[in-house]
Amino acid sequence: MNHQLTIEPLGQTVEVAEGQTILDACLRAGIWLPHACGHGLCGTCKVQASGGELEHGEASPFALMDFERDEGKCLACCATVQSDITIEADIDPDPDAQCLPLMDYQARVTRIETLTPTIKGIFLEIEHGDILRFQPGQYVNVWLAGEAAPRAFSIASAPSAREVELNVRLVPGGKGTSYVHDGLRVGEQVMLSGPLGRFFVRKSDPRPLLFIAGGSGLSSPRSMVLDLLESGDTRPIRLIQGARTLDELYYRTEFEELTARHANFEYLPVLSSEPQDSPWTGERGYVHELAVRRFDQDFRGWRAYLCGPPPMIEASIAALMQGRLFEKDIFTEKFLSAADAGQATRSPLFRSL
Repeated sequence: MNHQLTIEPLGQTVEVAEGQTILDACLRAGIWLPHACGHGLCGTCKVQASGGELEHGEASPFALMDFERDEGKCLACCATVQSDITIEADIDPDPDAQCLPLMDYQARVTRIETLTPTIKGIFLEIEHGDILRFQPGQYVNVWLAGEAAPRAFSIASAPSAREVELNVRLVPGGKGTSYVHDGLRVGEQVMLSGPLGRFFVRKSDPRPLLFIAGGSGLSSPRSMVLDLLESGDTRPIRLIQGARTLDELYYRTEFEELTARHANFEYLPVLSSEPQDSPWTGERGYVHELAVRRFDQDFRGWRAYLCGPPPMIEASIAALMQGRLFEKDIFTEKFLSAADAGQATRSPLFRSL
């Protein structure tokens, strides 16, 4: 039996199927609710429910306290409804956000490329003539063979590309990433759901853009930069890409070619652990250190988008804020995986894939 879910302050109503979570029903209707982990762990999707009955599901008692349950609060990512119900959510409308409904797709692996010793480029073609519509910076959930739960991967390609590209870093001991690197084959079919995430360029703001990326965190900034340049955006755009060694610096040639073709784009790679006797003559150090040097410690007037390992994110945020760029102009992707449940001190800024 389906039930009616009313979302305030929007005043919109959507249908919720039996066993479907509140969050899933909203996303599939193109209504965005604040969320992060998707596992009932972080409390980001907490909403106030009234006028009906619900089941809390596997909500963590730390993310949803007993007194909050008594007050009618629930976690949208794991709560299911038992009757018509109303929720009140902290929704902050953004004029640059596209209301794209979450959808399921069948896809076929068309190519697998080794981008670095630890990162594979997985290229997928959506089947049945479907098109995955997304905003650059968003991600998809992918169901891999033998896995009960999906894995989240950022989209590295531009929306105009025929194939959907995912950059997957091998995580030591990681079952999902190990399968992608060692077991996935061209021609294999996978199911994916998307788009997901609230990480996208605020195009209506004309200020120049600074992208800072490390490791496979390059995925989202690459998608964003490609889309901006394809659309003819003329504002200054800088991409700082960090890697440990030269063999981990992927898509370098592509970005150098884009720099040559677009006067408003500048590519700044930096290596933190490249041997001193190597042929590398470029910048050395960390991304936040290079940013400080290139901007002379003054980031006023820019907007920054950060994607990479949590230590890189924290160091970059500190450097940007010391350079007078404040929180409202710094954008990161907020996501927690189930593996983060026992890591209370870890920053919730980025997901670990």
